[in-house]
Amino acid sequence: MNDRTYMTMAINLAKAAIGQTSPNPVVGAVIVKNNEILGMGAHLKAGEPHAEVHAIRMAGDKTNGATMYVTLEPCSHHGKTPPCADLVIQSGIKKVFVATTDPNPLVAGQGIEKLKKAGIEVELGLMHQEAAEINKIFFHYIRTGLPYVTLKTAMSLDGKMATVSGESQWISGAESREDVHTYRHQHDAILVGINTVLKDDPSLTTRLSNGGKNPVRVILDTNLKTPLQAKIVNDEQAPSWIITGSNVDEQKQKELQEKGVKVLSTGESTITIHSLLRLLGEHGLTSIYVEGGSEVHGSFLLEKAFQQLIVYLAPKLIGGKGAPTSFGGEGISSISEALALNIKDITKIGRDIRIIAEPIKEGEE
Repeated sequence: MNDRTYMTMAINLAKAAIGQTSPNPVVGAVIVKNNEILGMGAHLKAGEPHAEVHAIRMAGDKTNGATMYVTLEPCSHHGKTPPCADLVIQSGIKKVFVATTDPNPLVAGQGIEKLKKAGIEVELGLMHQEAAEINKIFFHYIRTGLPYVTLKTAMSLDGKMATVSGESQWISGAESREDVHTYRHQHDAILVGINTVLKDDPSLTTRLSNGGKNPVRVILDTNLKTPLQAKIVNDEQAPSWIITGSNVDEQKQKELQEKGVKVLSTGESTITIHSLLRLLGEHGLTSIYVEGGSEVHGSFLLEKAFQQLIVYLAPKLIGGKGAPTSFGGEGISSISEALALNIKDITKIGRDIRIIAEPIKEGEE
């Protein structure tokens, strides 16, 4: 096996823990000597041992002269756990392949520098793109202080997300709905507007066959209309945060807080997406899965405030000029101003098609 094969193993180890490590990155490590895999590991949860630690412990006393493949630069600072770079040095490992550097200012090349000063050969960049992809949420949050935003929508082939009467359950198939729960598990929070709560009284939890992590439930509710009897207020399945404007009923707010709901205000009479994301980032949310309706999606589009779009396209036709589309609101007036997307993946899921796209960044074609 070659270097790329071992790094692929490390990336797959890291990938399996997506959704579990926030606010930390996902990391995988593999230790090899004489074409024999001695140890491997992944970071599984914030505050617990890092991938390098698991791999070195598995390898035991065989690490002297070995090579390590790690998806992210080993940390060089004391946090909730000791520096991994120090452990790598102590282990006697002679060479380390690092896929990507860590943008965290507490690391940012210092881990690699520490290894080099100790006489360890470091090769940077093997499978960089693949390793960066699995940590895109962490990288975005570290660089901007804002959560990574995924917009999700399900629509018919003619672009409708509901019928003219407002019925929307279910446009997509069971397989697509299962896939949605995988993405809920992978994000810190799920976000909807107050109209979804009033109309559907959803649980907004992760329901996978093997369980899964329930995200924080974020409700955009400018005027604090959330009913005290709503599921998200009473079921205790996950934390519920209600984001309001500046003018709300203080007694209603107190009653919700007494039930354990966190009520946060953007300080504005109406909620703008930028102030919302800044507020959520300040409260430690690194990623948001937006399952709002047409108006909520339209607001994110207008401010171009998302990093990923996931569309489930169902082989159905609904029609009707009054039937809502996925993106409402004011819309964009000129084709030249339309947001261009890069389609990253197209996958058939059951009878549906899932399309994953990202906004094209400035300077990209």
